[in-house]
Amino acid sequence: MVNHVLPHDPTWADAFTAEAAALNAALPDVALTLHHIGSTAIPGILAKPIIDLMGVVPDLAQMDRHDAAMQALGYEVMGAFGIEGRRYYRKFDASGQRSHHLHVFATGAPDITRHLAFRDYLRAHTDVASDYSALKEQLTASQADWERYVEGKDPFIKRVEQHALRWYQARR
Repeated sequence: MVNHVLPHDPTWADAFTAEAAALNAALPDVALTLHHIGSTAIPGILAKPIIDLMGVVPDLAQMDRHDAAMQALGYEVMGAFGIEGRRYYRKFDASGQRSHHLHVFATGAPDITRHLAFRDYLRAHTDVASDYSALKEQLTASQADWERYVEGKDPFIKRVEQHALRWYQARR
């Protein structure tokens, strides 16, 4: 059974703020704008307790020059990790549990808008956020492994993403 999904914890916002400050302090010469994304950024929904950060930089080469600094902060440097135009980093806590994901894109990458639209749409549409949380709860109870849990969320995410993108663009 998948059991890594927890009720929303308001301290996740503080964890994002602290990690963003640590990243900006460690990378003073990188024009890095950070956003809290993923389920820990959406009040009231179930989430795995891993803080997802999205960074935006003018050029990914800025990040590529700082692998040692990222490793010094405890991040595992993963490269694009299957998504062209992204730099991906994973961080683990002292017990070996994954604690942070950092996805970095260059300014203008479509993934930036997609992530922000989905987050903001669920924050603004609590009924949809509630449906997403209920789906996560159902999948947590019925799926034996994490991969099947993630696959089970995919149709919902893709459907809502389309609404979210239209909504987000209309507000800009």
